[in-house]
Formats: sequence, structure tokens, C-alpha cells
Amino acid sequence: MKKRKLIIIICVGLLLIGCIGYFIFHKDENTVELITEKPHYGDIATSVTATGKIQPVDTVAVGTQVSGTIQKVFVDFNSVVKKGQLLAQIDQSLFIAQVQQVASNLQLAKSNLNYQQSNYNRQTQLYNAGGISKADFEIAKNQYEVAKDNVNSVAAQLRSVQKNLSFTEIFSPIDGTVLSRKVSEGQTVAASLNTPTLFSIAKDLTKMQVRASVDEADVGNVKVGESASFTVDAFPDDVFKGTVIEVRLQPAISANVVTYTTIINASNDDLKLKPGMTANIVIYTNEVKKALLISVKAMAFQPDSTLGKQFKVKKVSLENNKENKRNQKRAKGQSDVNTATISHKGAMVWKKVGDSLIPQKIEIGLDDDINVQIVKGITENDEIVTGINIGKQSKSSKATDQSPFMPKRGGGNSRSGRRQ
Repeated sequence: MKKRKLIIIICVGLLLIGCIGYFIFHKDENTVELITEKPHYGDIATSVTATGKIQPVDTVAVGTQVSGTIQKVFVDFNSVVKKGQLLAQIDQSLFIAQVQQVASNLQLAKSNLNYQQSNYNRQTQLYNAGGISKADFEIAKNQYEVAKDNVNSVAAQLRSVQKNLSFTEIFSPIDGTVLSRKVSEGQTVAASLNTPTLFSIAKDLTKMQVRASVDEADVGNVKVGESASFTVDAFPDDVFKGTVIEVRLQPAISANVVTYTTIINASNDDLKLKPGMTANIVIYTNEVKKALLISVKAMAFQPDSTLGKQFKVKKVSLENNKENKRNQKRAKGQSDVNTATISHKGAMVWKKVGDSLIPQKIEIGLDDDINVQIVKGITENDEIVTGINIGKQSKSSKATDQSPFMPKRGGGNSRSGRRQ
């Protein structure tokens, strides 16, 4: 009995030693998988972002030159008006009375002129006959000249009050759409110090402008004629296109931040854009169509010792190694170089040919921080390494292997056998 227990204890001990040895001496093998990509053709651009307001290209503020009470208003918000259309009318009673008064004064002045002219003619005949003195003749002549000038003065006054009467009717100066109406019937407007604005009319809402505020750090790359795109909160899925037409020199300073107003023209044929909307703008400072592109991370890749067992890694010259380190810093955002202005700069990538990794010098153009333009060095048929994946796989097991000391579950065959 004791001998049997001893055998059981020895077997259990050997089993434990085997388990411990398995987990101690079992080593995992690192497997390295290269992540590669091939250069591809596409569009690339460097850009500047900004925000701004949407406004009509041409807006006219319609005011009044005379004071008075608004008697009638003929248009409202969003009304479509034509040039010369009557928009509003100021109470005309006082202006009509002034016209009538000055017209009466003109008649009196004309009557006086007729009398003075007759008197002057008589005095002329008497003076020529020697019946009056020269002093009496000159008095008659002066009274005639004064009467004539008085008629001209009163006639000018009449034209003035008639013009003021015409100003009581407010007409549209352009074809357009009424954006704002700032008066109502019965409201009094005073035009003594400044001209009050009654209406604001947009000339053509199918053509809009975006007034973008571009930061001083980016305005150096913005030029007239560059393309732009923008979105508005009302239509987040729509991207509107535009063109830069002006970069204004006058700075705007707010909280020590300097910005410059940049005008962007945009089409609005479907009238989706409304005046005053906030636009999120992207201005494309450099743009290349159908360029050969590769990921920026390809230039940051640097093979390490883990690849030596599976691949033949060609040594890199000192110059290429320095270039690769600069690319790694730039990929991590540590570069102090403005990539928007870089043209045909040297760089280096690693090309996979069979089981070999070969360093390849390239020339790059535009860089949008995601892709980079390839000017020279590689083709679309090359396989470029962008990174590695390192996994672990047991030497003594497969992907579906289990521990030899774990009990095995019944397979599907036993289940199908029970059904038979």
C-alpha cells in the first residue's frame, strides 16, 4: 500500500516538474511583418484655414435726405425690388405748403419785376428827353435790376423746395432684395445731422462674398486667384467653392491677435448661402493635380535590429541617416520648417525588394502632413515600407494549439454521431 502511494507521489511530482519546465523553458518567437504601400496618383494641396462671414457682393443702404413722419411703407423684408420702385413715402403736407408759399413769392417777384421794368423804360425816355436827373434814372435802373435778381432767387428757392418734396418718396436705386427694413409707418426720421438708413438692399444674392479673417502667420501664403472652399453650419455636408479676389492690407487686432481681411467670391445660384452666415474656410495656397503621392510616415520609417533575422537590410550612408532623422522629427511635428514653402526637398524612404530593404533617396514637393508629393526617386510600382507589426508565436504550438495538460473538449463529430 505504501509502495503504491509512493509511486503516485512520484508521478504527481514528475507531472508538476514537467509543467514548471514547460512554462519556464518555453520561449515565444517574435514574428515581424512589414507594413508597405505603393505610391499612388492623386491631388495634393497645402492650405490655410480661417473663419469669416458671408455677405452680398454689393449692398446699398437706402436713406432719406429730409426729415418727417413715415406715411407709407410699400416693401418688407426679403421683398424683390426693381430700380426706381417706390419703397416708402414721408408725409408731404409740410413740403407741399412750402412749395405753394415759395410759388406765391415767385409770382409776387415777377409782378414787381414787370412794374420795375415799365418804370425803368419810362425813366429812360424822360432822362433822354432831359425831364429827370441822372440820379432819378439810376434809381429806377437799380430797382429794375434788383427786381430781376429777386425773381431768380425766388425761382431757385422754388426748385429747392420742389426737390425736397420729391425726396419724400424713397425709390430703390438698384435691382435687388430688401435685406432689412428699419422703419415702420408712423415713425419719425430726422435727417438734420446724418442720413438715417431706412432699407438695406442686396444687389444680387446669387453672387456672395466671404470676408475671411486670416492670421498674420498664414497671410504670407495667401495670394489673389487662389482657390478656396468653405462650409457653413446650416449645410454641413455641402462644400462651397470660391476664389480669393483681394487681401486687404489693413490689419484687425483683437486680444493681441492680428488678422487680415481676405475677400473670397463664391457662387450662390441655389440661394443656400444667407448673408451673415459663419463660414469655415480652407484656402489652397499650393495645389498639384494628379501628383505621385506617398504617406508621410514612409519617410519616418527606420529599420531596427528586429528586421535583421528576416530581411537583408542595406546599410545607410551617414548623409542619408541624417536625412531620415529629420524626416522622423517632421513626422512627429517637431520640424521648424514651413513645409508649405518647400519645393523639391530631399528625403529618404525604404524600398522592399524580395527579402531585402534598400534605402532610396527621393525628391519631394508639397506636403499636407498626410501625404507627400514625389518628384523623383520612386515609381508607382515600387513597394515602400511605412512601418512594422511585431507579433509573438510559440515554437512548440500553432495558432490553434492548447496546453497539453488541459483536457480536450468534444468535437463536432461526436455531436453529429449522437444524432445518427
